[in-house]
Amino acid sequence: MAGKKIVDIVRYELKDLLKENGYELYHVEFVKEGPDWFLRVYIDRDASYADGKDGSDAGYIGTGDCEIVSRFLSRRLDEIDPVDHNYFLEVSSPGLDRKLVTQEHYKKYTGHEIEVSLYQAVDGSRKHTGILESTGNDTVIIRKKDGNTVELKKEKIAGAKLTVNI
Repeated sequence: MAGKKIVDIVRYELKDLLKENGYELYHVEFVKEGPDWFLRVYIDRDASYADGKDGSDAGYIGTGDCEIVSRFLSRRLDEIDPVDHNYFLEVSSPGLDRKLVTQEHYKKYTGHEIEVSLYQAVDGSRKHTGILESTGNDTVIIRKKDGNTVELKKEKIAGAKLTVNI
C-alpha cells in the first residue's frame, strides 16, 4: 500500500482519540530507512489545552501521552491490517526543535526563530537562521540577526525547524 494512503488511514483512525485526549496530530510519515520501514506519528497538545488547566503538563506531550496513542493505533492497525510488510511504529512529540513540514506549521510559527537548510546555497550559505517573518505557498522570508531578510523558495528547502535557545 502506498505511503500516502497509510498516512491518510492513520489520520482518520486517530481523529477521535486525539480530540478526546486534548491532542492534535502534528505530522505523520511512513518512510523507508535502509531495509526497515517506519510509521512515525508526532502528536502535540491541542492549543486549547496548552495552558495546563485541564491537569496536563502545561501543554507538553509526555511518554504517557505517546503510550496512549501508540497502544490505540497499534490495535487499530492490527485490526485493519493496511500494511503488507513489517514496519516499526513510533509515536512521539515533535520536540522543541520541531520540523516545519506543512504550510500550517510555517503559519503557526511565524514570529519564531527557525533554522532552514537548503539544497543549494543562497547568499553564500546553505543554512539560514532567523525570525520567520512570513510564509506563502512558495516562499519563506526570514529576518536574520543583522536585520536583513532573505527570501527562500520552499522547493529549495531541504529542511526547516524551530531553533532551541536555552
